[in-house]
Amino acid sequence: MSSTRVLLLGVLLDGPLHGYEVRRRLELMGTQHWANVAYGSIYHGLGKMADEGLLERMEEGKGGKTLYAITDVGRAEFGRHLLSHWWEIKPIVDPFQVAITFMDRLSAGELASAMEARAAQLQFSIGMTERAIGGKQAYGAPRHIDECLRLNILQLKAQLAWVGEAAEKVRNGDLP
Repeated sequence: MSSTRVLLLGVLLDGPLHGYEVRRRLELMGTQHWANVAYGSIYHGLGKMADEGLLERMEEGKGGKTLYAITDVGRAEFGRHLLSHWWEIKPIVDPFQVAITFMDRLSAGELASAMEARAAQLQFSIGMTERAIGGKQAYGAPRHIDECLRLNILQLKAQLAWVGEAAEKVRNGDLP
């Protein structure tokens, strides 16, 4: 089960919601920083999980909006996958590692320029994410959501450290 599906089920644990409300809660959690949630696919995901019996479509509210509630089957599926996410270590799929694999296909100038740009983007992302910590609580996000942001910051800092070391190796002619 994808992380997005676990997130959708988890958001619905507290009670029925419209698709828009599900999206708002995911945004409040900052999932754009640490999960690959395509917000445009939320409605499709909700509908598909309803067809699979994980969710129940409830009465339509104002404006014809469908209300979704998690079923007992959905709760069991959520619990099973939540625990598997804690116990299983899976590779982090990152397109940047594809770029690293083929760094030898770039000229030294292109590689150095790309590394400098990546370092700047990483520093910007770290700063933005650090500023987001604590701010989401003012809008109702639980405190532990900040831990996702803290983990994201540590991952960004690790990548920034690697870029700095690799850039030095490029300057010294040790890479690629």
